[in-house]
Amino acid sequence: MFDLDRWNEIFITIKRNKIRSILTAFGVFWGIFMLVVLLGGGRGLEHVVSNQLSGIASNSCIMWSNRTSEAYKGFRKGRYWQINNRDIEIIKANTKGLSEVSPMITPWSAPTDNTVRGEKKGTFSVQGVYSNYNKIDKHTMQFGRYLNDMDIKEERKVCVIGKRVYETLFNRGEDPVGQNIRVDGVYYKVIGVGRGSDNMSVSGDKDEMITIPFATMQKLYKYGDNIDILFALSETGVAVSDIQEQIETILKNRHSIAPHDKQAINSFNLEKTFKQVGYLIFGVNILALIVGLGTLLAGIIGVSNIMMVTVRERTQEIGIRRAIGAKPSAIMAQIMSESFTITAIAGFLGISFGVLVLQVFDLGLSADGGQTTVFQINFFTAVAAALVIIILGTLAGLGPAFRAMKIKPIEALAEE
Repeated sequence: MFDLDRWNEIFITIKRNKIRSILTAFGVFWGIFMLVVLLGGGRGLEHVVSNQLSGIASNSCIMWSNRTSEAYKGFRKGRYWQINNRDIEIIKANTKGLSEVSPMITPWSAPTDNTVRGEKKGTFSVQGVYSNYNKIDKHTMQFGRYLNDMDIKEERKVCVIGKRVYETLFNRGEDPVGQNIRVDGVYYKVIGVGRGSDNMSVSGDKDEMITIPFATMQKLYKYGDNIDILFALSETGVAVSDIQEQIETILKNRHSIAPHDKQAINSFNLEKTFKQVGYLIFGVNILALIVGLGTLLAGIIGVSNIMMVTVRERTQEIGIRRAIGAKPSAIMAQIMSESFTITAIAGFLGISFGVLVLQVFDLGLSADGGQTTVFQINFFTAVAAALVIIILGTLAGLGPAFRAMKIKPIEALAEE
């Protein structure tokens, strides 16, 4: 079952040519190391990108107005127009497959130290939205609640503040709900704190954002019925591009914009972005697999070549064994065992070192207290890598073993 003499002979043979054995093993070690690191890196990249996009609805799009690029119905080229409140109602009534539509107002500039509470102050962004905006760009509440429909309808002077706003204006652990802050000279009651993360936000950094009811902001900031940005969410199973096309058609008809004017409405389709990112990650993983397997295969070929040299050097030894009765299968088993041993030792060391490097990299990225990354291979990938090593190690010795088996005792003994 376990031939101790055979394994002693294998290790003696390996130690006989230490430099050659080490260099041969290094090719396999480096190949499996590269495979593990590249696959782990690809998985980590996928995790990081998923975290960045986790708070955003993938079935959504964003639109805002721009200057026209064509003259139409008596209006000159270069005319600037704006989305308004009436557009929202018409879009809701006439867009098939639309789940939610949410307008936003966000001043592009803010005065220095625009937010004050007692002696504490800071400079933060302000935005006015509907309550359903939380379905498009998700906020995780640390204190209190998000805006609701009554806040919008009654034009309440309430706000949801970001994590950094809370840390600037309030003491650590203090409950801010019900407290008043002054933003651009107007007092608002804090109803919640939205805990942001490192993920991407379509409206800016949520940690530094003060969110107030849309109608309140439209009135206090003298926006009339104008809207800066329009967010739309499609129903499940409906392509975002379909509702985007319908909404653009409605807006162009209402504001006398040429049907083929591509500049008048700027848009950003998040569904397409998610798909492109998915394709990119898939491509990175495939490339990592190809490069890793290619490097490993080069190492395995090196093992096979060295075993061929070993068989050639041991021609007389093999001939003597054959002459005293060694079976061809025993000769094959010996050569294949040597090949397998070199490959297995180097391969498992490569896997272990690769996992260690990924773990150090993972801990380094997570050391700042941010989101935990996953620059690591999973259990099944490690098992698959081990099986690949076993299979390739066996195959690497197959050619040399067949060559050894074909050596004739008389010719081998006669060879110098």
